[in-house]
Amino acid sequence: MAGFDKKVVDEWVRFWNTYDLDQVGRLFLRDDRVTYFSSEKVGVIKGFDALFRHHEGFGFVAGGKKQPNRLWLDEVDVEDFGDSAIVCAIWYFQRPGAEKPQRGPVTIDYVRTGDGWRIAHANFGNYR
Repeated sequence: MAGFDKKVVDEWVRFWNTYDLDQVGRLFLRDDRVTYFSSEKVGVIKGFDALFRHHEGFGFVAGGKKQPNRLWLDEVDVEDFGDSAIVCAIWYFQRPGAEKPQRGPVTIDYVRTGDGWRIAHANFGNYR
């Protein structure tokens, strides 16, 4: 059994930089157990349908789109527990014309499924 591959995290970063809504189903658990705390909204987003709508609300579209924003991670740390992995990092999000990027901590919990690694929970905070 192969361990967690950081390329899975790179796929999530690519998802954010392409705004490809089609990737939600490939990256996250597709059921009601998935949870997500956004850095932009109050409260937990629970369930795949709510998570999908959340990303639609940010402008993600089927097939993705060229857009000027850029997201990246720094200080990425991965703890592999066999059938789960926890990724801790600092996220940065740069909008054109903004003096400095937004940034904050992120924790992404992955679980191993029959279809590969899927995000079961993500929690974004903001450094102010």
